[in-house]
Amino acid sequence: MASNSNPSFDELRWVSQIRRTLDEELEDDNGSTPVCIFNVPKTLMSSKPESYIPQQVALGPYHYWRPELYEMERYKLSAAKRTQKQLQCIKFQHLVDQLTKLEPRIRSCYHKYLDFNGETLAWMMAVDASFLLEFLQIYAIKEGKILTRVSKSAHNAILRDIVMLENQIPLFLLRKILECQFLSLETADGVLFSMLTGLCTELSPFKMIDNFPRIHVSERFHLLDFLYHMIVPMSEEQQSEINEADDDQGSNPTDDRGEEETFAKSNHVKQLLDEIWKLLSKLNKGPVRYLKQALVSKPVKLVLKLPWAIITRLPGFSILKQPVEYYFFTQDKEDVKPENGASSSTNNANKPPLIEEITIPSVTELYKSGIRFSLTTGDITTISFDEKTVTFYLPTISLDVNTEVVLRNLVAYEASAASGPLVFTRYTELMNGIIDTKEDVELLRERGIVLNRLKSDEEVANLWNGMSKSVRLTKVPLLDKVIEDVNRYYSSRWKVKAGKFMKAYVFGSWQFLTLVAAIMLLLLMTLQAFCSVYSCARVFHINRVE
Repeated sequence: MASNSNPSFDELRWVSQIRRTLDEELEDDNGSTPVCIFNVPKTLMSSKPESYIPQQVALGPYHYWRPELYEMERYKLSAAKRTQKQLQCIKFQHLVDQLTKLEPRIRSCYHKYLDFNGETLAWMMAVDASFLLEFLQIYAIKEGKILTRVSKSAHNAILRDIVMLENQIPLFLLRKILECQFLSLETADGVLFSMLTGLCTELSPFKMIDNFPRIHVSERFHLLDFLYHMIVPMSEEQQSEINEADDDQGSNPTDDRGEEETFAKSNHVKQLLDEIWKLLSKLNKGPVRYLKQALVSKPVKLVLKLPWAIITRLPGFSILKQPVEYYFFTQDKEDVKPENGASSSTNNANKPPLIEEITIPSVTELYKSGIRFSLTTGDITTISFDEKTVTFYLPTISLDVNTEVVLRNLVAYEASAASGPLVFTRYTELMNGIIDTKEDVELLRERGIVLNRLKSDEEVANLWNGMSKSVRLTKVPLLDKVIEDVNRYYSSRWKVKAGKFMKAYVFGSWQFLTLVAAIMLLLLMTLQAFCSVYSCARVFHINRVE
């Protein structure tokens, strides 16, 4: 029996949209835009949702129908009315018609399927883009002086909303509206660049950059993408330079990174005897050299091995088994490591780093070990560690009420859009690693690295410690090299070595404490037995008090 059910309105609209999209695919092929507006990864969203979900105003389709954001709709409509007055001899309806023609390109920007018809989407984008342009105008005049009709707190709330990843609208829509206003695309791009540069100067946490890189508005997808490339300007350029260098040299691209890969093997040896061996390795001269050769010679090992098997079975001596065996009986295995070192380094370079590889001591611990902190005048790609002067160079970062939202959404965008190393994400992991307490923040603040515009240093510490979620681990050779250099210098300090040994084998070992207690008890029992046979007062010349 044939079904006579008619398709619903939603089904007809879906079929119509698919047909129109396929028909316009070839026409729009040259001007297609890749997906650039993503949903925030769930691992990040779960940590602090209010940093990713707009609280005041919705821009674009992702949060458009949320009832708690309806209050701002009247402000957006007022902005659309003022935009209509600024249009040159055309009506707002004509602008919407222009955006309707860009519907396939608009939809291609969003990762999520947009359940709107073309007309609804065009009106939504026209109104939201008008509001955003009016808000951005205050950053393009009076040399950065902010002129706004709302309070400072409301202004900051809108600032936080417009920088969120899920609250972005494509920049080519803003260019289209400005082109209709100024009747020139070149003039429109100049005005938009001025607006975005002023906004990024306000939002960027890195205030030390005097000259921002020249970024073409036509090459950037949305406001957050523009801000990201302002803060991390060298990522694409460095990649192109590496490719050019590889073509010119015609050599193995991993040769220049050989030294960096050798430092990737962090050696956290907790045995005190191993530390002594490292010291002897540095003093490879004269008698010390012959002493080393004698200690590791096969005859000495053979002599030590036989009684050692008996000694380690005695009560209380099992704690000494691991460090002594490591020191005397494992050198042969270490001697053959260089043979496979190259392949091991190559494999490690291609694998994502383990969580231990991004562990770094706190600012306070580094400072106590002799490391000093100083400013670098560049961006995050200029972070370095000078082993000669024992100085850790970090850029200045200014923290205010908007910074956490900016940082979190930059990390979310980089994790979603970047195909290469997550440079900015690794920077946040580095700061999260070295800042644990308010004392760490205070040290960095005193050296001008942290400009704290929040209530307290503890609030800054909580900000960084809260940014512990990461979508995926990736290698960033520049920052990884700095982390490895700092860790290697810190671990080489005798104070740190002694502390690690005491913590691992003394304070953290019940076996060692039991051995010490047993020895003390044995000595006291021996002393008591001695005194019971002989007169301790007469032997030790102690005058008895009668």
